[in-house]
Amino acid sequence: MHQDLLYQIGITLVKGIGNIIAKQVIETMGDVSLLFKEKGRFLERIPGISRKIIAEIHHPEILQRAEKEILFIEKNKIIPLFIKNDNYPQRFRECVDAPVLLYFRGNADLNTDKIVSVVGTRNASSYGKEVTEKLLHDFAIAYPDLLIVSGLAYGIDIYSHKAALKNNLPTAGVLAHGLDRIYPYVHRNVAIDMLEQGGLLTDFMSETNPDRQNFVKRNRIIAGISDCTIVIESAEKGGALITANIADSYNKDVFAVPGKITDIYSSGCNALIKHKKAALITSAEDVFREMCWNKERENKKQIVQKNLFVELTSEEQIVVNLLSKTENMQLNTMCIDLNMPVSKLASLLFELEMKGIVRCMPGGLYRLI
Repeated sequence: MHQDLLYQIGITLVKGIGNIIAKQVIETMGDVSLLFKEKGRFLERIPGISRKIIAEIHHPEILQRAEKEILFIEKNKIIPLFIKNDNYPQRFRECVDAPVLLYFRGNADLNTDKIVSVVGTRNASSYGKEVTEKLLHDFAIAYPDLLIVSGLAYGIDIYSHKAALKNNLPTAGVLAHGLDRIYPYVHRNVAIDMLEQGGLLTDFMSETNPDRQNFVKRNRIIAGISDCTIVIESAEKGGALITANIADSYNKDVFAVPGKITDIYSSGCNALIKHKKAALITSAEDVFREMCWNKERENKKQIVQKNLFVELTSEEQIVVNLLSKTENMQLNTMCIDLNMPVSKLASLLFELEMKGIVRCMPGGLYRLI
């Protein structure tokens, strides 16, 4: 693990190798360590690797700096997320400019079932704050495991983190600097609470300052890690609109909360809606409907209702639980998933048909009614 991480960090430090070339190297070589161990002639065959870059690779300070970062990671219980590992955010992996390495501290599941990014102006109004709190309150009621992502900045960002914590939703803050500091510092206590109910994520190493250009890089993570992005308030220009446009370029759903046409910090949201870059929402239910999450809730509700009025054996319940995860399933597939003989499963399915819970479809498919 230590050696693998050494080279994974190392590739991010080589001048001339950005995220796109780094991914080409990983796909070509498989083992990142080969980049530092192979000779120049072999490396020249890799797309994007020039002689100038090869010279950079062999600078001894690269792996020395990587060693230093590993000590920091181990001391502060930071979780490195390499793009080829299972714990890397799956939604972000396919984005063209996704970083090959992320640094995470906390306990959130970055591959949980539902993730929503909430962004907006730093100059949030009472209206923006009220909308944020209402949306997250309703999210928590419907989906208590939903992960809220934002940027820990002033305004809508920090209000969304606070509202998530208040409603016991996990929340992750994406930083424009290393995990050795918190910016802005006044949000330090909120960030500490988030470590116990979410976490902090960045693609920047320790000792990285929150420089201006880093915030755009930060915004692509906010956009890429989630299922959708919600803009609550924004002027015609700003970080929230950059995040929304990046999300749109990733073919992610974007939503915007409308405001008065005379309000400066609603003009950005209204423009997104006007130019069809975002769908208009006024409630959490709008998000559920647009994301087709309400159908999933309705299915679960129907299953619960059936279970209230129909007495099921423990084995029948296991079959119902399996079918609730999909529209339909073939008998043999169910046997494999449940590790159950065909004769036994067929008998259980017949009983469930008689109870009005399961329907047999053409082709040996079964589904819940």
